[in-house]
Amino acid sequence: MSQFQPTERTQVKRLPKRGHYDRETVYKILDTGFVCHAGFNVDGQPFVIPTNYGRSGDTLYLHGSAASRMLKTLSAGVPVCVTVTHVDGIVLARSAFHHSVNYRSAVILGTARLVEDPAEKMEALRIFTEHVMKGRWDDVRQPTEQELKATTVLALPLEEVSAKVRTGGPIDDEADYTLPVWAGVLPLETVVREPIPDAQRKGDPPVPDYLKNYSR
Repeated sequence: MSQFQPTERTQVKRLPKRGHYDRETVYKILDTGFVCHAGFNVDGQPFVIPTNYGRSGDTLYLHGSAASRMLKTLSAGVPVCVTVTHVDGIVLARSAFHHSVNYRSAVILGTARLVEDPAEKMEALRIFTEHVMKGRWDDVRQPTEQELKATTVLALPLEEVSAKVRTGGPIDDEADYTLPVWAGVLPLETVVREPIPDAQRKGDPPVPDYLKNYSR
């Protein structure tokens, strides 16, 4: 199916025309970013933790230290809400009330599964690495057995998912269009700068092409 089926929890109710449920839109939002925020509840206390992720098909992988409270909590079956957001511009209207931002966001609800199979765990770590820097996995030393034991990997199925997107300029009240106030959009984007080599390097090879040509 090309669409995620909206549920009562994922149906966009505020400005529903901005809601998107197609896999193409959701995948692009997820694949362009690499930092998500995971929200969960422990004994009545909500937590929202930023972390990296990777995607394979309809599975989102989270990983971190085996000592991580978040990963221990989620592996016990506590429901999680994962969000990814891109801010594309500041929308400046003629009134303070109608200021906004252009954005792309995805929300995923569900319960994560602890990845215990060594082959899937290693593949998930490859996916993480390639998600952040495509081409990097084949250049670096692979994780050792001890490193794998020190790492927890969770798999979150992409089942209850929705995206919300705003594009375009400001939307002012008709009477405000005559006000002598500049209005429009200030575009924002992530800029890639010159790589900085490790100060402890010893005979490093030249900067790889995947780093020279990095983009998201």
